[in-house]
Amino acid sequence: MEPRTGSRVFAMVAGEDSGDQLGAELIEALRANHPDAKFVGVGGPRMRTAGLDAWHDIAELSVMGLAEVLRHLPRLLQLRASLARRLIALRPTVFIGIDAPDFNFGLEKRLKRTGIPTVHYVSPSIWAWREGRAEKIGQSTDSVLCLFPMEPPLYAKHGVNARFVGHPLADRFPLVPDREAARRELGLDADAPVLAVLPGSRLSEIHRLGATFLNASRRVAAEIPNLQIVIPAANPQCRAALEKLQRDPGPVLVDGHAHRAMVAADVVLLASGTAALEAMLAKRPMVVGYRIASLTHALVKGLGMLKTNVYALPNVLAGKMLVPELMQHDCTPEKLADAVIKLFRDTNHRDELMHEFERMHLALHKGGGAAASAARAIEQVVAVRNGTATP
Repeated sequence: MEPRTGSRVFAMVAGEDSGDQLGAELIEALRANHPDAKFVGVGGPRMRTAGLDAWHDIAELSVMGLAEVLRHLPRLLQLRASLARRLIALRPTVFIGIDAPDFNFGLEKRLKRTGIPTVHYVSPSIWAWREGRAEKIGQSTDSVLCLFPMEPPLYAKHGVNARFVGHPLADRFPLVPDREAARRELGLDADAPVLAVLPGSRLSEIHRLGATFLNASRRVAAEIPNLQIVIPAANPQCRAALEKLQRDPGPVLVDGHAHRAMVAADVVLLASGTAALEAMLAKRPMVVGYRIASLTHALVKGLGMLKTNVYALPNVLAGKMLVPELMQHDCTPEKLADAVIKLFRDTNHRDELMHEFERMHLALHKGGGAAASAARAIEQVVAVRNGTATP
C-alpha cells in the first residue's frame, strides 16, 4: 500500500547483519520525527521489526569471498537493476544505502541521476584502501555519513559532502564498564587474571588464526599464574571449529557474549577488525594480530592498494601506536604471547591505556547518539535537495 499524500518514504538497502542493526536504529530515529513515514527496501529481522516493508531479505545480499561473489554476480546485478526500477517508479523522499558499498554505490548512482536524494551510511575504509575512491563515491551519493572523525576531511579533499555522525558502538558501551558484573555473568573468578581470546567471528578466520591464538594463550597461561582464558564463539560453526583446536579443558568457551568477555578481561588478544574498536570501548588493553593469504598480501602490497602501515582501529584513531599490532609474518604464537604477557605485567601501562581509551570513546560519541545524528544529517540532505535548508 502506498503512503498517503505528504508522508515521507525512506528507502533503505542493508547488506549484512551489522547493517541490519544500523538500519533498525535509524528507522526508529527517523520515525521519532516522522511517525507516519513509510520505510521500504532490503533489510533483515531487526529492520523488519522496526517497521521496514522488506521487498527482499538481507540474506540475498550477504555474499562473502571473491568466489562466492563471482558465482552470485548475475543474480546480484539483476536484483540491483530490479530495485532501481522499482525505486525510480516510487520516487522515495530519500534513498539510504547502509554499508554494502559494492552493491549500494551502483544503485545510488543510478537513483541520484534521476533526482532522488541519496545518502550512504558508513564510509568504506578510504583511510586504508585507495583514498582516490572518494571522488567516485561522491558521484554516487549526495552525502556520506561517517562513523569516524578522520573520514570527512579525506572526502573534503575530493569535494565530497561527508559528515561524522558518531559511532553506534560508542552508544552501546558505557564509559566505565562493570568488570565484576561481566565476570559474574560468565562464571569467571572475580580475582583471578583473565585473558579474552577472539580469533575472529568468521569460520575462515578461525581456520586461519585459531590455532595460532590458542597456542599463544597456552604460552601466556604458562607464565601468568591462575590465568582464566575465555573465548567467545560468534556462532555454532565457529564454536565447533574452536573445540577441535582445544587440547585441554582450560579455556572457557562461551556462545556469543564477545562484549561481556572483553569487559571481564584484564587483557584481550584479538583479530584485527571491529573487535579492536570494541575492546577499546570496553577500555581493555589488547594485542592485535592478523594474517591473510600470502598471495593476497603480496598483491595488495605490490599494487600499492594499501596506503597505511597501521591497521588496528585504536592506533588509527589515536594517530600513534597505542596497542601492539602483529600482522602477517609477525603473527606467531611466540610474539603474540610475549606482547600479552608484557601487558599483564605492566599494570601502569594498562592503566594509561584505559584512560586513553576513555578519551577516544568520548570522541566517537555524538550528542543524542549516532542514529539520531544520522537522522539529522539525512534530513539536511533532503532539505538541501528540496531547497528548504536553513542557512
